Amino acid sequence: MILNCMIVDDEPLALNLLESYINKTPFLKLIGKYSSAIEALKELPNLNIDLLFLDIQMPELNGLEFSKMVNEHTRIIFTTAFDQYALEGFRVNALDYLLKPISYVDFLQASNKALQWFEMLQKSNAKSDEIESIFVKSDYKLIQIELKHILYIEGLKDYIKIYTDDHPKPILSLMSMKSMEELLPTSGFMRVHRSYIVHKDKIKVVDRGRIVFDKTYIPVSDSYKAQFQAFLDARS
Repeated sequence: MILNCMIVDDEPLALNLLESYINKTPFLKLIGKYSSAIEALKELPNLNIDLLFLDIQMPELNGLEFSKMVNEHTRIIFTTAFDQYALEGFRVNALDYLLKPISYVDFLQASNKALQWFEMLQKSNAKSDEIESIFVKSDYKLIQIELKHILYIEGLKDYIKIYTDDHPKPILSLMSMKSMEELLPTSGFMRVHRSYIVHKDKIKVVDRGRIVFDKTYIPVSDSYKAQFQAFLDARS
């Protein structure tokens, strides 16, 4: 996947630095760069921009004001030398926030978050005709489970436990987590740990990085944190 990018920054050094970062990042393509929000605003309707690197403190029209005029498809990464704008930046649904001077490591981390967000969106859109239920083998019987009732799935070596909101006890089935993950639609379910798959719409509470179902705390492992954060950002 290639993301079309735009840079808006009134500082020439920052503008050139971000351009160099984009040019050496394989999944990013620079479509336009502008030294003022007014200038960018004239061109934006004619361009298909996925990712916008946007300075906050600019004359005439600042980044926060400009961000409210951007197409909702476009994801925004704010760039600024002043960290007091961070909270306000996230209130306008920014994907990330980079504090100047920006290192390539921080830039790449924020860009990867954007890539994961768009990949997740693409997968979700690709599955328009989704299944509504699955059959699993349990105690020598095939049991039909409606996906809307699944809370989460826990992996236990060769077995899985399927926890639902319409059954007092989990359903035990002899199958692998990988097999279950491939069976479930990605738009509705997410792997967050090698031992857990969760139903996205059933996530109501996240406490210190853990997903809470009643008295059960489900950890999000390091390898899934970026994907999970992208999911949270997309719904915030």
